Amino acid sequence: MNHLAHALLAGDDEQLRLGGMLGDFLHGRAETMPLPKPVIDGIRLHRAIDVYTDAHPEVLAARVLLPSPYRRYAGIMLDMWFDHCLARDFSRWNAQPLDDYGDALRALLHRHDALLPPALRRFRGYMDAHDLPAGYADLATLGDALTGIGQRLSRANPLDSALPVLMQRDALLQPHFDAFFPQLQGFAQAWIRTHAE
Repeated sequence: MNHLAHALLAGDDEQLRLGGMLGDFLHGRAETMPLPKPVIDGIRLHRAIDVYTDAHPEVLAARVLLPSPYRRYAGIMLDMWFDHCLARDFSRWNAQPLDDYGDALRALLHRHDALLPPALRRFRGYMDAHDLPAGYADLATLGDALTGIGQRLSRANPLDSALPVLMQRDALLQPHFDAFFPQLQGFAQAWIRTHAE
C-alpha cells in the first residue's frame, strides 16, 4: 500500500500516523531509532501492513492481471493504483473529506519536521506541490507519480507507461481492492490493539 493507505490504516493516533509515513523513508530496526515509542510503533505497523499486503490472495490475484513486462513492477503499480482506488472513493472509507484529510496529513509532517529524514522532507515538498495524497484521485497526477518512481529506479523499467495498463484493467482490479481493503483494515486494527500502547 502507498502513503494514503498507510496513513489511514494507522487510525486517529497522530504518532502512529507519523510512523506510517516514515515507514518508507527509514530503514533498519525500528526499535533502535531515536524516535518516540508511538512513532516507532507506526513504523512497525507500516512494515506489518506491507508484509500482509504482499502475501494476500487478492493482491496476488491482482498481480496476475498485469502483463509482462509490467508484472515485475506489480508491487509498485498496485500500491499506487490501490491508493487511487482509495482516494477516488474516500468517503466510503472515512468520514472526513479527502482534501481535509490530505491537508491534515501534510500539516502533521510540517509540525514534526525535526523528526523527518531528508528524503521525507523532499517528498513532503512534492506532496505540497501536488496536493497529495488527495491528488492520487486524479489520473494525471497518478501517472506523473508512476513516471517519477520509474525515473528514480536504477534499471530501465516501463513505469512511465504503466497508467494506461492499470486503467484498462480497472474493472478487473477494483473487485480485488474491494475484497482486500476491508481485510487489511481489520488486520491493521488488530495489530494496533495487540502491539501499540
